[in-house]
Amino acid sequence: MKKELTIQELESEQVELLPSRETLLLDTNWASVYATNTSLALNAGSLLASANSAAVQTILVAQ
Repeated sequence: MKKELTIQELESEQVELLPSRETLLLDTNWASVYATNTSLALNAGSLLASANSAAVQTILVAQ
């Protein structure tokens, strides 16, 4: 159900101007993110043996 605004409600609204398009275009914040996960396990040539693996994670962020 739509409610119509009264003149008093409309006059009490406040507005704020946005920055110019040029300002918004040049005000960017980019980040270069590079992430890798590596792990290695080897279990060869033996019966009923277990292999353990340790994982290494590297994350680089450049801004």
